[in-house]
Amino acid sequence: MFRPPNSQVELRAYWRKLKAFVKTLSLQRQMMENLIIAKARQDALHRKMEERRLRLQEEANRRFAALGTVTAEEQEQRILYANVLEYEQDHDWPKLWKANVKKNPDDATLVSGLVSYLLSRSDHPVMKLLRKHQYQVYNRLYPIVNKGLPQSPAPPLRPSRSSHNLLLMFYSSSHQNSNPSLSPSLSRDLNTNCEEEEGEEPCTQVTVDRENSFEDLEQFLTQLDWAPPHGNPDDTGSDSDITLDLSLQPEVDDAHIQELEMRALKEHLKAIVKDIHNAIDQLLSLCLLSFECLNTASSKDLCVASIEEAFFTPLWSPLLALFRKVHRERELAFETSMKLYRNTSPGDVGVPLKLFPQDPGMLQGSYPYESAVQELKLLCKHCCPQRKLECIVRTLRLICACAEDYRCLHEVDSPPRTAAIGADDLLPILSFVALRCECPQLVSECAALEEFIHEGYLIGEEGYCLTSMQSALAYVESLHTAGAHLRTAKLT
Repeated sequence: MFRPPNSQVELRAYWRKLKAFVKTLSLQRQMMENLIIAKARQDALHRKMEERRLRLQEEANRRFAALGTVTAEEQEQRILYANVLEYEQDHDWPKLWKANVKKNPDDATLVSGLVSYLLSRSDHPVMKLLRKHQYQVYNRLYPIVNKGLPQSPAPPLRPSRSSHNLLLMFYSSSHQNSNPSLSPSLSRDLNTNCEEEEGEEPCTQVTVDRENSFEDLEQFLTQLDWAPPHGNPDDTGSDSDITLDLSLQPEVDDAHIQELEMRALKEHLKAIVKDIHNAIDQLLSLCLLSFECLNTASSKDLCVASIEEAFFTPLWSPLLALFRKVHRERELAFETSMKLYRNTSPGDVGVPLKLFPQDPGMLQGSYPYESAVQELKLLCKHCCPQRKLECIVRTLRLICACAEDYRCLHEVDSPPRTAAIGADDLLPILSFVALRCECPQLVSECAALEEFIHEGYLIGEEGYCLTSMQSALAYVESLHTAGAHLRTAKLT
């Protein structure tokens, strides 16, 4: 039977479609087979990984075997150590460093290199723990340092937004201390709910940009309204006071709110300082568990110094901002004295005449102890407590060196001595240096150093230098209150 040509064309097209369909089925079958094989391999890999995790967890449990009930901290330590063991299974560099340090345990350069390399590995459990603690501390700092007090000259009757947030932070911090299992993001959630309830800002203001929050903190602090209340709630007994009682009520409320805010700030700062100490102790413990070769006195000191530098560097700006808010009154007193006596001579603050040159021409355009002043100004540029303390030590050493040079100018025939000044002379010289430094921030810096410097450093030279600096700052703070006596002394 004869078929028309168009039927043959349709038949060829049909066969092409059929071949393509069969090919598609074949590809789908192969893909399904590959997926089944990949799934089986993935399950096998998961089983091996789970078996390794359980084996490493058992090893960690044997390492931390203890009698009685296991606390939450001990359980967390076991998990962290198991993570370290798992990391060492996948990386060779810890074994190489351990072998090198074991051969040369007294090589400080090698130990320092190991700690530096460890802190440069972002995937190591130590660095993951460090980032976790940094975020937790920053998460508690940011809501405080990012929001200032209201600047309106007529404060409202109800608590301000900042006081509400400060009290909320105090509430959340106290509950976090009592309940360690509380999520670190609770304070952020509570603040979000607080802002939603007030309904004074759009929702876009609730989500804050924390990536850029380290910037302009100094400008933020200068814009705070720390003016004391004008009312005096203790004045009672007159008819006029009774008549104006309602008009003074907003000022009384404002004073009470400021008192609550400052109390909440201090409690919040105290809790954050405690958290930071616990975080550094936990990081040091995990470092020593990861590398037992570091468990010596000298290696521990190097390890702590490196951990503190890595921990404090991104956090110091907001942390110092909180310290400055707590010590704002002291900084204002320092600034007042600084403005009154910034151009005073060393003799006006009690420096003996033999310890500074009387002729300005001998200094060639500078002023006494200028090198110590310039060194002290560098303190604010560092972001690690240990480096700031070293800056204070260098400042006092420069003061001693300058005092010896000035003494030799007055006593030409006297032999040089290593100790030209005593403790009684050091305080007025250091007060003069602090005045010429013109940095009220030093008050908060030294208050922070007292909280974060390790106790071992506060016994020797470093502790003596920090105590002397704090005494000098306290003296400068009191200068504006004893100004009449100082001006009388200048006239005589």
